[in-house]
Amino acid sequence: MSRRQREAAWPPRAQLQIEAQRWVIKIGSSLLTNDGAGLDLAWIARWMEQIRQLHRAGKEVVLVSSGAVSAGTALLGWVQRPSDLASRQAAASVGQSALIHHYEKILQQVAHPEDPPLHCGQVLLTHDELRNRKRYLNARNILRVLLDRNVLPVVNENDAISYRPIQLGDNDTLAAMVCNLLDADILVLLTDQDGLFSADPRQDPDARFLSEVAAGDPRLEVIAGGGGSGVGTGGMLAKVKAAARAARSGTATVIAHGRHPDILPQLAEGAAIGSFFRVRRPALKARKRWLSDHLRVHGNLVLDAGAVRALRDQGRSLLSVGVLRVEGEFHRGDLVACRSVDGREIARGLIDLDASVMRRILGCSRAELDEDPTVTDSVVIHRDNLVLTDTAADWTPKQGSEQRLAEDPDPQARIQDGGAVV
Repeated sequence: MSRRQREAAWPPRAQLQIEAQRWVIKIGSSLLTNDGAGLDLAWIARWMEQIRQLHRAGKEVVLVSSGAVSAGTALLGWVQRPSDLASRQAAASVGQSALIHHYEKILQQVAHPEDPPLHCGQVLLTHDELRNRKRYLNARNILRVLLDRNVLPVVNENDAISYRPIQLGDNDTLAAMVCNLLDADILVLLTDQDGLFSADPRQDPDARFLSEVAAGDPRLEVIAGGGGSGVGTGGMLAKVKAAARAARSGTATVIAHGRHPDILPQLAEGAAIGSFFRVRRPALKARKRWLSDHLRVHGNLVLDAGAVRALRDQGRSLLSVGVLRVEGEFHRGDLVACRSVDGREIARGLIDLDASVMRRILGCSRAELDEDPTVTDSVVIHRDNLVLTDTAADWTPKQGSEQRLAEDPDPQARIQDGGAVV
């Protein structure tokens, strides 16, 4: 099937939104708080009513909520968001209890008499916990049970106990991880912007709106740049990366302004609001998503061109003969990144040999390997333990665009005014 035929077979955005059954919705701090001065209860009530409407339509919903640090900052009487980790964690501890209290209270207030019972269930996660395979599976099981029991899971990063700094776009990333955990159909990132533009519309009056793009296109990260509202920790770049991560489980993403009237029901009816990130690659299996997202990389293998083609184009295992250089120290079973000679990450996987053994066998022939008692096979990463991470070659522009994404090295010059980049 040609690329044109594949594109013609893609279902329209409206159909994907209407048919989506499992929704992950993330609301940012800039929306939840009054410019950092406490929770905006009026708007929280509107979103809770919209989530009720999704439930009435038979949708499953997981809410990923920011705002704990901002809410706690106001409750503690601090003038501005604290800069040191301990104070931010203290604010998160205070603000988290306030958030869940208001969500539960308002969720009941907006209920219709005929609505079935719907309660909130708080789920606090850390990125480090999800690196442990057993805890990863346990988190998935908990979320599934809550959804089966008609509970609205309210997920947040467990900032109060995490030993690492609260970083840029943490809850955007967390929302994408939840999509991967649950095989969600759609991720909705509600923010204080209308969606993705060719430049920051607050600084560039000529910025063009991008209505539909390909999730995972690395050039979108150049377009997104950085920066946020100053209230939250996430910028558009974090959201673009979250959309790429969510796409690994086959989840489409919408980035839209959270204060657009009835934003969630309108999206569920197929409205083209915000920027839609289309999935154009098959979903990864659950184990490979975990490998890709949650384990820390311990080192790098630099590959020759033949090995890169074997991994990326032929789906093969990595053989020792294709490794040119070993970087870092790692042991058998650790996660390592496979890179091309220009430094681009092609894949990552669980290595079968220690770094010291890998260095010793570089350049060895199959016959020489057979004589080495410490090496039982020329395969150093089996394809079942390897996941591709380089997608640059897979993204091609939609036919008919006047300025195609692949034709110009300047990403801003490749955007069709008001149109789609797919």
